[in-house]
Amino acid sequence: MTSIAVPEHPWLLPGELVVPAEPERPRPRRTTRDWVVDSLAFLISLLWVLFATADGLSPTPEAAVPLPHDWMVGADALIGLVCCGLLWVRRRWPLGLAVATLPLSMFSMAAAIPLLIVYFTVVVHRRTAVAVAVTGVGLVTNLVFSWARPDPAMPYWLTVSWGAVITLAVLAWGMFVRARRQLIVSLRERAERAEAEQQLRVAQARHLERTRIAREMHDVLAHRISLLSLHAGALEFRPDAPAEEVARAAGVIRGSAHAALQDLRAVIGVLRAEGDDSGDAPEPPQPTLADLPALIDESRTAGVRVNVSDSVARSEEVPAALGRAAYRIVQEGLTNARKHAAGAAVTVDVTGGPGTGLTVAIANRWPVGVPAGGTLPGAGTGLVGISERVTLAGGRLAYGRDDTGDFRLAAWLPWPA
Repeated sequence: MTSIAVPEHPWLLPGELVVPAEPERPRPRRTTRDWVVDSLAFLISLLWVLFATADGLSPTPEAAVPLPHDWMVGADALIGLVCCGLLWVRRRWPLGLAVATLPLSMFSMAAAIPLLIVYFTVVVHRRTAVAVAVTGVGLVTNLVFSWARPDPAMPYWLTVSWGAVITLAVLAWGMFVRARRQLIVSLRERAERAEAEQQLRVAQARHLERTRIAREMHDVLAHRISLLSLHAGALEFRPDAPAEEVARAAGVIRGSAHAALQDLRAVIGVLRAEGDDSGDAPEPPQPTLADLPALIDESRTAGVRVNVSDSVARSEEVPAALGRAAYRIVQEGLTNARKHAAGAAVTVDVTGGPGTGLTVAIANRWPVGVPAGGTLPGAGTGLVGISERVTLAGGRLAYGRDDTGDFRLAAWLPWPA
């Protein structure tokens, strides 16, 4: 789940920019900053209504030509007070209030400031095309207002010019505020998307690591357990064997079981330490091509007839990853031979060199019949894991019965010059 950083002082931000957003609310909750701004807008508008009313009732008004009747001044003041009250809901219906109150801007002096604030809200919260349309209508009403309520100290064209300048200044200010908020929202979405992509990459890396660990567990434990099964089957097949042979077989079984437990403990330790990012735990040493003789000796000790042909040029220069892949391929081939072709001779052929690549082939006779003890169960993922390993190394893998009827597992791995 993506975690969104909450600002240190969210009450200083507008409601549209506060995170995390509340999806169940159609409109953002009003923050402390919004309450302060709305209160100041209401107080300024109220003071303007009081000033305009007092100026209209004075014998020599300064803002505009005096109205012919006092009740008109009272009606204008009432209109201004109603517009001041509408400022509290301007965030909910900015465009509707602007359209409804535009006719008032043609004659009302007391409502000038609250209507200007409503217009600013439209510019901030609505599209530019809508704001420009409202601005155009406002400029037309400005022409009518300058004619209906002219300023006694300025000519008509100068009054119209000042009204247009004020309208365009509010438009520019509102568009700047809107652009800044859109930039902040865009940067936040980009940060959230980058964080989500980072978490996805981490999850993919964790999945790949789990797959690698599972493949290693299969390769190692399948080899150990197949040795255990082979020795146990020999004891079952020859219950009258001499005591020395039984003791030797039991010792091999005990040693293989101990090694299998150690391998299992190491894999489980890696899984448990997966969430530890310290990186202090050393990774156990991985097998290389130099460990092939020990692997062959284990199989021979278990009674498997293994013929080895090793003609690798400059074997001491084999890269570690290449040697590990070759080791796992031979290990899987010997394990499958013990599982499915018990008693059959196995041929291991390893050839190649720098520039030509490394070829690993394991072949055994196709089994005839079913062993007395049955075959060992398998998940069928060994060859799949080997195929994935060879593909990741940039090589090729082929397995199945060849022309002579034997089962053959052959892989070619690139070895740069």
